Amino acid sequence: MFSLEKKDGVTSARAGVLHTAHGEIQTPVFMPVGTGATVKGVFHRDLKREINASVILANTYHLYLRPGADIIKKAGGVHRFMSWDRAVLTDSGGYQVFSLAANRKLTEEGAIFRSHIDGSKHLFTPEGVIDIQRAIGADIIMAFDECAPYPSDHAYAKKSMELTHRWLDRCVVQMGRTEPLYGTEQMLFPIVQGSVYGDLRKISAEKCASSGMPGNAIGGLSVGEPAEQMYEMIETVNEILPEEKPRYLMGVGTPANLLEGIARGIDMFDCVMPTRNGRNGMMFTSEGTINIRNQRWAEDFSPIDTGSHSEISRTYSKAYLRHLVISGEMLGAQIATIHNLAFYLSLVREARERILEGTFGPWKEETVRKISVRV
Repeated sequence: MFSLEKKDGVTSARAGVLHTAHGEIQTPVFMPVGTGATVKGVFHRDLKREINASVILANTYHLYLRPGADIIKKAGGVHRFMSWDRAVLTDSGGYQVFSLAANRKLTEEGAIFRSHIDGSKHLFTPEGVIDIQRAIGADIIMAFDECAPYPSDHAYAKKSMELTHRWLDRCVVQMGRTEPLYGTEQMLFPIVQGSVYGDLRKISAEKCASSGMPGNAIGGLSVGEPAEQMYEMIETVNEILPEEKPRYLMGVGTPANLLEGIARGIDMFDCVMPTRNGRNGMMFTSEGTINIRNQRWAEDFSPIDTGSHSEISRTYSKAYLRHLVISGEMLGAQIATIHNLAFYLSLVREARERILEGTFGPWKEETVRKISVRV
């Protein structure tokens, strides 16, 4: 269930609470990506203490291949398997399957693909993906969709969207005739597709809204299109998606993308950028983006980010972190990951506070300007 607490008076930003069986999720929210039931290099204690994540994302495709849904089921679901007592969202695996363009084949039944691990052949159907996510036991699960590549012509995008809609119908039916396996509610979110075509996005948003599910996702963006085109599609879709249900923008993005998405009515985000880029030395800070590998930081003994709420970010210096990253020390990747995630989550928490205070609009403009620079 989603409770809408306050709407911004100038923008379309909203503050709300999504209630799950594993705790409340205050929105806007950023969900750290834990693809294989782990946020790489981060202990759960730090996810809670330093980052304060109320929900993390795992991936159906990866968990299905390894360790397998049967093992997770025997463990009593993903929460027990990974010893995580807060909420979990699972992506259906559609994006991962369709990124394997050379090793998959689409049919009306589903997607035939070969594992990136051992080359073995598999079939994902809408029904099967729901069953796998039932076995995983995430609080929020995604409908199986096709994520059309960018660029796609209108004809392909339309055909892809229509297939996604037929698969959605089958996902909804399968949800209705199955039960959660661990005694806790699971919420199914449809995914709006349609590439960068406004007419298709409107049709898809209407289809998803009509399904009556407890929330809706927007997929197929941040795949190479210009940012302004992405923002235009968000606005188009959010004019149609029901206001009383959460809106999840999948796979987005930079800190500025998050704030612009919030301003357009998005409630939930995920992205690998803070974790993947952090491991490679890109640090997101309150003063802009830093490449910690640069020589200029070799003798900078100031904290990574003095404006951070994270103890780790205020404890370690730029010079020390640069040394760790350049040396390939595991601790460097760990510190960078924790810092970046703490920054992302504190950013959306402050956005929420500003919405509740009624000062979001001016704050957003100033903050986007500050965090968008390269330091």
